[in-house]
Amino acid sequence: MKICIYGAGAIGGYMGAQLALAGADVSFIARGPHLAAMQANGVRLLIEGEERVAKVRCASDPHELGPQDYVFITLKAHQVPGVVDLMQPLLGPDTAVVTGVNGIPYWYFHQHGGEFAGRTLESVDPGARQWNGLGPERAIGCVLYPAAEIIAPGVIKHVYGKKFPIGEPDGTRSERVTRLAEMMARADMDAPVRDNIRDEIWLKLWGNLCFNPISALTHATLDIITSDPATRALSRQMMLEAKHIAESFGVHFRVDVERRIDGAGAVGAHKTSMLQDLEAGRAMEIDPLLTVVQEMGRMIGQPTPMIDAVLGLIKQRDRMAQAAPSGAAPMAKAA
Repeated sequence: MKICIYGAGAIGGYMGAQLALAGADVSFIARGPHLAAMQANGVRLLIEGEERVAKVRCASDPHELGPQDYVFITLKAHQVPGVVDLMQPLLGPDTAVVTGVNGIPYWYFHQHGGEFAGRTLESVDPGARQWNGLGPERAIGCVLYPAAEIIAPGVIKHVYGKKFPIGEPDGTRSERVTRLAEMMARADMDAPVRDNIRDEIWLKLWGNLCFNPISALTHATLDIITSDPATRALSRQMMLEAKHIAESFGVHFRVDVERRIDGAGAVGAHKTSMLQDLEAGRAMEIDPLLTVVQEMGRMIGQPTPMIDAVLGLIKQRDRMAQAAPSGAAPMAKAA
């Protein structure tokens, strides 16, 4: 089984190392010092109190790797449209594209049924670049629950979790998704095949759409956001707006709002990915987590006042961060 991890950062590197150690023919697309270190020394994975080293083929140019059976996309969601053309050498006639990205994926309305079947979403797939360049028929959904971090170039530390629900857009248990689940199980990853992967996508997004921007705006960790009455109430309202939209598209939530908030709080003093990106001077994943929910709400005429307000604030925060000199915050003049 030939598997390419496109964007072999922390999570992608962890997944690829485990798959390689389990016998898959794994290759990585990466860049910079991380790429150089993996080319020289292999991928060093710190997990369960031990170090595992996987030798995988690493490159920055997909032309070096050729067509794959599966391509895992583990980039930040907003980076994907910009690499669609670069990915083409990896795509053979039967290549499956596994979307391990946060938020709503480009293929969401493929085989969805109803009046919106086949619809593309401009906020996550501008100009339908992914829809046309990757093809919705290639897509397998994948939700990433574990946490990992790069602690040095080529060295990945697994923090917690190994659950990666996967599923076909049409909910069938196809041969390709079954083979993938079996391979991931051999690699010590829990990859249950869901008959409605969209439910799983929304369950994760449900928390990300509120906790991520609130944390970036306040610099608070999850335990604080979920225990402070004001930010907990704001999170609840944003989640209820999103819940109404998702249910209008047939999504079922297996937990209620309070339990989802409590689950996030139980993680403890954790910085969300959006806050980490802000502190590191990187662009934040705003459109795949918030703008897309607003877009879907407008598709059905559903207002999203709290989501709109927080979206406006976090976009302004992002603009100010991008405009500030490197390593400095914008200064305000005294009145």
